[in-house]
Amino acid sequence: MYSIGQVSEMFNIPVSTLRYYDKEGFFPNMERQSGIRKFSDREIGALHIIECLKSSGLEIKEIKQFMDMTTKGAETYADRKALFEARRDAVEAEIANLQKTLDMLKYKCWYYDQAIADGSEDRINAMLPDKLPPEIQKLYDSGNGRH
Repeated sequence: MYSIGQVSEMFNIPVSTLRYYDKEGFFPNMERQSGIRKFSDREIGALHIIECLKSSGLEIKEIKQFMDMTTKGAETYADRKALFEARRDAVEAEIANLQKTLDMLKYKCWYYDQAIADGSEDRINAMLPDKLPPEIQKLYDSGNGRH
């Protein structure tokens, strides 16, 4: 069992947020000893899911709906699975967009390394758009959406 302070430190979440989650019913079976919240492994597991869903872009009200589903048992399995599939798809799309951004940043770092070494951009510009070194060409193409 963990105190609210320990859980706050463990997840880097303010105590007030944990109290809010409890008030919203995210921890329906949480034990209390003399009115003090005691977090079990069950609540820790729920917090991992809550943080995952928050990181995936879900709003608190949507997370609340999910948490409500978990109390309804097997009849909500399909809905819960659909929610996780939708979040997975959204995160995969976000990762793909971030990869394009990262590729452009890597390309531009290479670009300016070359420009600094050469004292101009002329040689690089002569290679554009499709005569760059192979690994740099991949970055350029990805960053410019040319796949």
